Amino acid sequence: MFNYKVIDMRKGELMREHLESLTKIKSDLLSLYIDSMHGKNEYDLYIQLLMDSLKQYFDIEQCCFLLYESDSTKPVDIKPSISLKLNELPLNDFTAHFSDQGFVSMPSSLCEKIGYDDFTQLILLKNEQLGLYNIMLLKATTKWESFAKSELFSDFVDIITKVFGKLLKNKDIALNESQYRKLYNMTSLFHSSMDIDLILENVLVAIQENFPDLNVELVLSNDQDRQTRVKIKPFDYLSERPSSIEAFVSGTVTIERAHDLNRCILHAPIKGRQAIYGILQVSAPISYVFTKNQEEFINMLAHTSGNALENAKLYHQSYRLIGDLQLINETSHRLNMKLDSDEMFAFLHKQLKKAFKPMEIGFVLKNQEELKMTLGSTDLFHTDEGMLYIQHVAKHFEKNQEALFIADLSRNKGKQLKYNSMMAIPMLIEQNIYGFSLVLHRESYFFSFDSFKLMQSLIHHSSLAIANSILRNQLQEMVDYDHLTKLHARRYLEKTVEASLSDDSSGMFLLIDIDNFKKVNDTFGHLVGDQVLLQISSLLKNVIGTRGVCARWGGEELAVYVPNILADEAIKLANEIIASVPGETNPTVTVSAGLLIWNAEQAVEYRSIFLHADTALYHAKSNGKNRVSLFTQSMLLQS
Repeated sequence: MFNYKVIDMRKGELMREHLESLTKIKSDLLSLYIDSMHGKNEYDLYIQLLMDSLKQYFDIEQCCFLLYESDSTKPVDIKPSISLKLNELPLNDFTAHFSDQGFVSMPSSLCEKIGYDDFTQLILLKNEQLGLYNIMLLKATTKWESFAKSELFSDFVDIITKVFGKLLKNKDIALNESQYRKLYNMTSLFHSSMDIDLILENVLVAIQENFPDLNVELVLSNDQDRQTRVKIKPFDYLSERPSSIEAFVSGTVTIERAHDLNRCILHAPIKGRQAIYGILQVSAPISYVFTKNQEEFINMLAHTSGNALENAKLYHQSYRLIGDLQLINETSHRLNMKLDSDEMFAFLHKQLKKAFKPMEIGFVLKNQEELKMTLGSTDLFHTDEGMLYIQHVAKHFEKNQEALFIADLSRNKGKQLKYNSMMAIPMLIEQNIYGFSLVLHRESYFFSFDSFKLMQSLIHHSSLAIANSILRNQLQEMVDYDHLTKLHARRYLEKTVEASLSDDSSGMFLLIDIDNFKKVNDTFGHLVGDQVLLQISSLLKNVIGTRGVCARWGGEELAVYVPNILADEAIKLANEIIASVPGETNPTVTVSAGLLIWNAEQAVEYRSIFLHADTALYHAKSNGKNRVSLFTQSMLLQS
C-alpha cells in the first residue's frame, strides 16, 4: 500500500505541476490576447512569447506554428533570426495522420521532407468556429511528454487553439484596417488629383508597401498616354498571357501558376465605370498562395485606381477635346483662306508636328499610278528608305480606303525597321483617294488611338480644301499656260510686263512670228505645224531659262520678255534666238522678230510696248524676214 501511496502522491504532484503550468500558460496567453487587442506589439512577438512560454514550462527548444491558408500550409511569420525554412505542404499531408487524439508523432513521410526533420510531434489546432486550421510542430521533451499524457492536455489544446485563432483574427483585422486606411487615403488622393502619373505611382507604392516581397507591373492598354514618368508595359493581345487577356476581357481577377516563368501571377483588371484600362500584375514565387484578403485588397486597389484613372482621363480628354476642336477649327479656317497647295502642306506639317510630335511627316499625291511627294514632307521620304514606307501605305490603299494605325511596324512586316509607329490617313474626295498623309516615330506604340482619331479628323477636314487648292492651281495653270506649247499665256505675260514697268529698271520685249507658217500647214499639215511651234517653244525656254518669261502671243506668234537687261545684251540675245531657229526645227523654218528695249531714262507706257514691238515685227517682215528689227520712232512715220 505504501508504494501505491507514493505513486498516487507522485501523480498528484505531477497533476499539480501540470495544472500550475497550464494556469501560467493561460495567464500568459490571456496577456498576449489582451495585448493583441490593443495592438501593443507586433504579431511575430506574440508568437515568440508563446514559444518562450513553451520553453519555460516544458523545456521545448524546437517549435513552429503552421497556418492553413488557401488549401496549403505555411509557417506563421516570425522574426528572421528565429525563423525556420519550411516548405509549404497541403493540409491533407498533415490531417491524414490525425485521429481523435490531439497529437501524433511525426510521420516518417514528413520527416524525410526538408525542414521537418527537427520535429517529433504534431498537434492539430482546429478552430471550427473561426474556420481556422493550424498545426503546431515541436520537438518533445520529458516534461512535455508527461503533460501531453495528462487529462489537462485537451484543455491546453483548446485554450491555445482559441487564443491562436484570436491572434490570427486580430492580425487580419489590424492588417485589413491598415490596408483599407491606406486605400481610403489613396482614394481621397485619387479623387483630388487629375495627375495620371501620381495615380499610377501610388498604385505601385501601395502594392509594394503592403506586399514588399511581391513584384508588381502595370500593363495599360494602347490608348493610354505614353508620355508618363511611370514605367508601364503596353497591353498587347499578341504577346499577353491567356490569363491576362481573360482578366482584361472579363473584368475579373485571374490567378495563374506560370511554370515557364516559375511564378504565381495575379492579374487584377484596372477597371472604371466605362472601360477596362489595363491590368495590375502581381507576381510571386510559384509556390506562393494568394489569400482571399490579399486578392480582395489588390482587386479593390485596381478598381479604385481604374476609377481614378478614368476620371483623370476624362478630365484630360475634355481639355484635349477642346484643344483638338481648336486645332481642327484653326486648320480648317487657315486652309480655306485660298492658300496654294504648297502653303497648305507647309501649314499642315506644322499642325501635325505640334499635335502628334512625329519624327517624320509625309504628304503624297496620287496621279493615276504615279506617287508624288509634296512640299511639307520631311527628307526621309525623298530617299529609298522612305519609299519603303510610302509603298507599304500605297499598297494598302490600293485595296481599301481604311486609315492605317500600326503600333509596331517591325512586327507587322516581320523584320526590324527604323520606324515602328505609323499613322496613315487617305485624302478622299467623293470616295476617291487622291493622296495620303503619314507620320512615323521610331518608338513602338508611340501614337495613341486618340491621336489616330484626331489625325483622321484633321486630314478629313483638310482634304476638301487641299483638293480645291489643287484644282485652283490646275485651273490657274490652264489660264497661265498655253495648252499646246506649255509656254505662258498672253494674259500672264501682259501682267508680268505691267509689273516690271513698276518694279524693274529696264527690260526687253521680243515679238516673234514664224515666216511662211501657212505654207508649212498647207504642205505638211497642221500636226506638223504644231510640232514646229513646240520645237521653237522648247528653244525659247532653253535660251531664256528663268531669267525671263516666254509666251504664246497668238497663232504662230510667240513672245519673250526679259527684265533688267542692257540694250546690247538684249540685241545679242534676240539675234541668237533668230539664228538658232532654223537648226532646231523640222521642217526647217525661219522667224522674224520685233524688239523693244526700255530703261528708266526712256520710260514707255504699258500698252505702247506691245504696239511698238508689233511695229518693229512688221518692219522685219517687210525687209526680207528671218531677222530682228529694233523699234525706233521713225518706224511709226513709215507706217
